Parts: sequence; structure tokens; C-alpha cells
Amino acid sequence: MRLFIADDSDVLRDSLSQMISEIEGVEIVGQAVDANSALEAIEKLKPDAVILDIRMPKADGILALESLKKKGTPPIVIVFTNYPYLQYRKRCLDAGADYFFYKATEFGMLIDLLKKLVGDF
Repeated sequence: MRLFIADDSDVLRDSLSQMISEIEGVEIVGQAVDANSALEAIEKLKPDAVILDIRMPKADGILALESLKKKGTPPIVIVFTNYPYLQYRKRCLDAGADYFFYKATEFGMLIDLLKKLVGDF
């Protein structure tokens, strides 16, 4: 499974990359620190799945999510955020997010999901 990570935190991207590199069958094909760069790279790289933060510089992740889901064959979008509030969860799911996780308490759930998803590719 080809995976793209969009998050403005270097520490989080590094931690995710380290943990994901241990999952057999998952290849991180790119990373971005803002939504605009992410959208450009995703268009070129065509990943199977995207981990997307909500709050990023220049444009937020929800706008990126909406843009991604308008494409013909969008990737699986996993929102991974520090903003677990109901209004964000609802807005993301309504915009087409496939999964929504809270960074502080659901890191393990994200990794478990990736292990499960890799079997579908």
C-alpha cells in the first residue's frame, strides 16, 4: 500500500514514518507540511491512502480532504488530528474522510488500521 503523510509537525511525521516503516507492505511515498504541497504531491504520486492533519499552514486539511474526494478515484483518507471535537469529526466524515483519529489517544488504532488496510492492496 502506497501511503502519503501530510502534517506540519516534523516530530509527528518522523514518529509515524518510523512506526509505519515496520509494517510490511506499506511504503511511504511522500510527505508534506501543508495542504497545498500535499495536494500537489498526491496528484503526482497517486497514493492508495493519505494520513491528513486538520490544522496546517496555508490551507487546512479539511479543504484538502474535500478536494481529494472530488477526484475520480480518491485515496483512502485518514484524518489524524489534535482536534477530536465532534464538529470536526462530523465535518470530516461528511466531506468523505474514511477514518478519523485523535493523535493523543488513538495512535495505536491508526497503526492497527494500516496493518489491516495493507491486506486490501
